[in-house]
Amino acid sequence: MTAELRADAARPPFDADAYDFFEAATPSPLFIDSPHSGRVYPQDFRAAVPERVLRGAEDWQVDTLFADAPEAGASLLAARFPRAYIDPNRRLDDIDPALLDGPWPEPLNPGPKTALGIGLFRAKTGDGKPLLDGALSVAALQHRIERCWKPYRRALAEKLDAVHARHGQLWHLNVHSMKSVGTAITPDGPGTERPDVVLGDLEGRSCDPAFTAFVAERLRAFGYSVAVNDPYKGAEILRLSGRPAEHRHALQIEIKRVLYMDEATITATEGFAPLRANLKRLVAELVAWTGQAA
Repeated sequence: MTAELRADAARPPFDADAYDFFEAATPSPLFIDSPHSGRVYPQDFRAAVPERVLRGAEDWQVDTLFADAPEAGASLLAARFPRAYIDPNRRLDDIDPALLDGPWPEPLNPGPKTALGIGLFRAKTGDGKPLLDGALSVAALQHRIERCWKPYRRALAEKLDAVHARHGQLWHLNVHSMKSVGTAITPDGPGTERPDVVLGDLEGRSCDPAFTAFVAERLRAFGYSVAVNDPYKGAEILRLSGRPAEHRHALQIEIKRVLYMDEATITATEGFAPLRANLKRLVAELVAWTGQAA
């Protein structure tokens, strides 16, 4: 990774590679994944909203914010496809049948995220309006699963297993950004002001509480306000990787977008570089902490 923003237009066209992987030169038990920072839009993606509205679903440049992690000892996996196309942090059966142009070949189990319009296939914008321009082709959606969801989730599982096998433990950061205020499709509701960072550990089920506490303490020491499990507790990736009884610990981080970007124009602000520097410090301290936790 370079020290510059990974320019949207400069990224290679979307092809068979569903993700980018940056391996630490000296791997530690700490691993980071960014499932929602993908911003390469496949040509078969149709939306009924302007591009700027569509791109509001991205965890914009979160992969760049953590670009220094491999140098500090933590490998980084980042999706290349956008979450609005298909969300790797959702179950494969979390689909609204009303979105489809025909029957799905397997049983569906739409959950609360689908009810909000943000299931496996996103259907609503942040203000709750329709995102799509019509029914979705079952065959095309199955292609998205094979092209994007499965490769990303397979790579994530394999790399997490490799870290655990190498070190006998795993400390996983699942990193995101969040809109600065709640919206019609978020748990806290429209207009709710958020803290700078929200940590999610599935109410203490996905990691050792000491992991959550250490990250919260360090972020507060940097001057950020931090909440835990409110309004975000974590989702499917944490359920995949967070098994503390097996020495597998997973923590979700949500970063308030106003800290580093203009949400209206989707551009970096002066806060980008300081936030990135602080996250580099956080990763370095976590690498040291996880080494002592062995």
